[in-house]
Amino acid sequence: MEFGGRYRIAAPRMAVWAALNDPEMLKAAIPGCDHIAWAGPDSLDLEIRVNLGIAKPVFKGELALSNVLPAESYTLAGRGKGGLMGLAEGAADITLSDDGEATFLAFVAQGGGSGQIMKLGKALVGNSAQRVIDGFFERFADAMGARIEPLDPV
Repeated sequence: MEFGGRYRIAAPRMAVWAALNDPEMLKAAIPGCDHIAWAGPDSLDLEIRVNLGIAKPVFKGELALSNVLPAESYTLAGRGKGGLMGLAEGAADITLSDDGEATFLAFVAQGGGSGQIMKLGKALVGNSAQRVIDGFFERFADAMGARIEPLDPV
């Protein structure tokens, strides 16, 4: 499954970059996040309770950062095990650029799963994932105290 989005955040690019790398900001923005902390210079451990409608599995896993260009872009890849629900994994390429005094954020992500999670059907999982993504950026901007404007896809 592929996802993507573009947003204008009313904050300087350095502030957005710092917030994207702050576990407390991320915890406030990720629905169901019970734990997130740096495990190393380029990895975070996390635990997330995901609402998939009929199921609410807890996924424990790791996020790894790569291709890091500070305050410009990185690739974020994650994998989490949800017990009987199976495995969920995904990766996102995130880019930041200046938009006047605001920041333009764009991302392209791919994700999927195995086991029981896929038996729920791609439509249910895809719709839930898109709601999670949309909600993440709204809560992320709120945690920063910044206004956010979703933009049309390219």
